[in-house]
This record gives sequence, structure tokens and C-alpha cells, in this order.
Amino acid sequence: MHAGLVFLRGAVAARALVAPADRVGSTFTSIAILMLAVVVFAGVTTIGRLTQLNRDDYRWVIGMNRLRSLYPELHPELEPYFTTSPYDDLPGALRTLGIDSAAGPSRVGSSLHVLQTLPGMLSVIVATVVGAIGALAARAVSIPPLGVVLLAAAAFVLAVVVMGIWGQRSFGGDAASLEPRFPSPEA
Repeated sequence: MHAGLVFLRGAVAARALVAPADRVGSTFTSIAILMLAVVVFAGVTTIGRLTQLNRDDYRWVIGMNRLRSLYPELHPELEPYFTTSPYDDLPGALRTLGIDSAAGPSRVGSSLHVLQTLPGMLSVIVATVVGAIGALAARAVSIPPLGVVLLAAAAFVLAVVVMGIWGQRSFGGDAASLEPRFPSPEA
């Protein structure tokens, strides 16, 4: 995430250097849109990589949960010492990751968890930059101020929705090796 913010900071600084020369005219707007597009590209590629890392973490948690399900069979006396889940389904993995508890999901924790992850936070930042590009483009074609705000808001919402769908789909369709072998009792 740090790299994406460095790009954004650099783009803002470069825009500030161009602004006095053009007095926020068409040159400034064109350069700003181009620079912010590069920021969006850097952000989206960073989100993609972070999502891959999260998928890997999920795979490793499933593997650890499978091993954890074996220990009580081999050494039943160890079972009271385990603090994470021995189940390799989604509820078991979430419990191990601390997103869910044995008593059930924490509503606030579960619903806000996406925004607390690096891909989630960076998605909001990237969507904000997409909104800024929308506002600059609307301003460049002389749309009235209310239209600029509405276009910026629409671009932001569209970017959040697209990245949300992308993030959700990134965890679907994993290999057969992730099919639960030791499902949670409530599953």
C-alpha cells in the first residue's frame, strides 16, 4: 500500500508544480488526469498483488487447520491447548483468522473487515482517485459544478463496486485441494 500512496503523493506534488504555469487550465487538467491514471494503475496492480497474498494466506490457514484437526486424534490431551479452529471450511478459516468467533460472527467486525484489509483500504483510495479523474474530466468539458460533483461521486461508486466484485471473485473457484475435508460441526 505504501507504494500506491507514494505515487499519489508524487502526483499531487507534480500537479502543484504545473498549476502556477497554467493557472489550472487545460494543460493542468490534462496532466492531472494522466498522472492520476498512473496512480490508479499503480493502485490496481497493488490491490491485485495484495489479493494474491491474501489468497495464499487463506490456503495456508486451510492447511494449518487440517493439521490442527489431526493433532487431537494423535494426542487427545492436546486439544484444550488449541485456540484456533481445526476445521478447513470457510467458517473454520475465518475463526482461525480472527474474523469470526466460535460464538458466531461479530457483526461490526465482519462487515467492516473488508475496509480494514490492505486491499480494502487501497480500493477506497483508488476509488477516490477515480472520482477525482471523473471530476477533472467533467470540468474539462465544462459540465456545471453540480454535474462535476455527481460525476465524481458516480465514478467513485462505480470504482468501489468494480473492485469489490473483483475482490470477491478472486476467492472463488479455488482448486479442489481447498474443498473442505474437515467441515465445522454447524456447517
